[in-house]
Amino acid sequence: MANKIERIGILVGGGPAPGINSVISAAVIEVVNSGYEAVGIKNGYEFLVKGDTSQIVNLTIEDVSVIHTQGGSILHTSRTNPTKRAEDLETCIATLKKLDISHLITIGGDDTSFGASEISRATKGAIRVAHVPKTIDNDLPLPGDMPTFGYETARHVGAGIVMNIKEDSVTTNRWYFIVAMGRHAGHLALGIGKAAASTITLIPEEFSQNTVSLSEVCDVLEGAILKRRVAGRPDGVAIIAEGIASKLKMSDLRNIAGVEIPRDEYGNIRLADLPLARVLRAEVERRFKDRGEAMGIVDLTLGYELRSAAPIPFDIDYTRTLGHGAVRFLLSNGDVDERTKEGAMICIVDSQLQAVPFDDLRDSETGKTAIRMVDTENLYYDVARRYMIRLEQSDLDNPEMLEQLANSALMQPDAFKRRFTVKS
Repeated sequence: MANKIERIGILVGGGPAPGINSVISAAVIEVVNSGYEAVGIKNGYEFLVKGDTSQIVNLTIEDVSVIHTQGGSILHTSRTNPTKRAEDLETCIATLKKLDISHLITIGGDDTSFGASEISRATKGAIRVAHVPKTIDNDLPLPGDMPTFGYETARHVGAGIVMNIKEDSVTTNRWYFIVAMGRHAGHLALGIGKAAASTITLIPEEFSQNTVSLSEVCDVLEGAILKRRVAGRPDGVAIIAEGIASKLKMSDLRNIAGVEIPRDEYGNIRLADLPLARVLRAEVERRFKDRGEAMGIVDLTLGYELRSAAPIPFDIDYTRTLGHGAVRFLLSNGDVDERTKEGAMICIVDSQLQAVPFDDLRDSETGKTAIRMVDTENLYYDVARRYMIRLEQSDLDNPEMLEQLANSALMQPDAFKRRFTVKS
C-alpha cells in the first residue's frame, strides 16, 4: 500500500522563463484541493545541498491565486548543481527527507531536469519527482515537437523589441548586430528573426562542422551587408544565436574572453559573459575600415529582457495544464508505468498529459539530458532562410550581380568571388 503523501515540494532551477509562476499556481491549487500541503523551496537546489532547511515557505491557494499572470518566480531560482559532487546529491536528498518531502515538483531546463532525474534515480522512488520542462531556449526534445514553456513569450517580446530596432535601423541608415540567448540551439534567435523579419539570422545549426572560426561567421555577416547595399539599403538587422559561440574554435573563444573561459556549475560555457555581439561588430567594422570605409554597427545582446516577462496567454494556458499534470502524476498510485514509477518529465502530447521517463530524454553518449537542435532540413527553417538577405553561391556565379557586389566592396570581381566562395 502506498505511503500517505503529506507534503509536496516545489522548486525552480536555472534561468527564469515566462510561466514559472503559472506552474506554481496551478500546482499549489491542485495540491491543496487534493488535501495535501504545498511547500515552496526557495532558490532551487542552492540551500538543499548545504543541508539548510530555512528556505521553505508553506503555500496556500490565497498565496498563488493571481500570480499566474506575473513574470519571474516567487520561489526565485538558482543554477546550483546538486549532482556536481556525490556528497552534494546525498545532502540534497537528506535535506528533502528531513523536510518530510517524499514528492517533489521541479521546474527548469535541461540542467535542472538532469538534477531531478538523478534525485529520483538515487532514491529509488523514496522521493518521487515530477519535472516540468521550461526554457526560453526551446532546446529540450519534448514529444510531439511541443515548445518548452516560456519560449513563445520570449519570442513574442523579443520580436517586438527587434521590430522597434528595425525602425531605428531604417531611420538612421545603420546596421544592428543582436545576439539572442540560446546556449546550444538557435530556436529563439530563429523564432525572433523570422517573426520580426530580420535581415538575416545566424544559428549554430547551419554550420555543419563541429567547430567554426570567427572569420567564417563574419564572412556571412559581411556578405549580407554587401548584398543589402546592392539593393540600395545601407540598413539592416542581424540576429545571431549566442550558441554560435559554443561552436567557435577555442583560440577564438580565448581571444573573446581575454582570460580563462568562464563556466557555470554544470560545466557549460557562460555565454552571457562572452561579448559576442561586440566582437562580431568590431571584426566586421575592421574589414570595412581596411577597405577605407567607415562602417558603424550597433551591437546588442537580447535575453535578460525576455526571461522574466509576463507570460502571454499561450504560456499561461500551457503552464496551468503542466502544473496540474505534475500533481496528478505524483498523486497517482496504482496505474503507473514501471519506467515512471520513480519520476518523470511532464509533457503535453496531442492535448493529453504524458509522463515521459527521464531516460527517454537522456543522450546515450553523454548520459545528460539530450538537446533539441533546429532542423535545418525542415520547412520552418527553409522558409526563414528564403526571406533572409544572404550572399549565396548563385550571386557569385551571376556575372552582373558579382560585379555589383565587388563594386560595393571596392574589390575586383575575381577577388571578391575568391574571398566569399564558401569552401566545402
